Amino acid sequence: MKVTIDIDCTPDEARRFMGLPDVAAAQQAVVEAWQAQALDAIKAMDPQALFKAWMPGAAPGGMPGGMPGAMPGGGEAWEQFQNAFWSAMGGQGGGQGGGPAGGKPAGRAKK
Repeated sequence: MKVTIDIDCTPDEARRFMGLPDVAAAQQAVVEAWQAQALDAIKAMDPQALFKAWMPGAAPGGMPGGMPGAMPGGGEAWEQFQNAFWSAMGGQGGGQGGGPAGGKPAGRAKK
């Protein structure tokens, strides 16, 4: 013998029929907390703020070293950053500044 019962109801009606608690309010609170955390994380990843943290002497409105908005000392901070980068890369090239020849990244070879 085979018996089939079809019940047409919404998930909310089924939850109430089975006596399960309504967790919609708790779920909404958790979702709002996650959204707030995500927005805070996005705000913390502001490129200008990150640049200021990494390069305290650098320019707030432009690149250091004579570019528009550069602050005094910005070029030195940028040079220190480059030297640290090339040192971390193993001092490849052995040129001035610890990087490739002339302290500048190597460009593409001309054909």
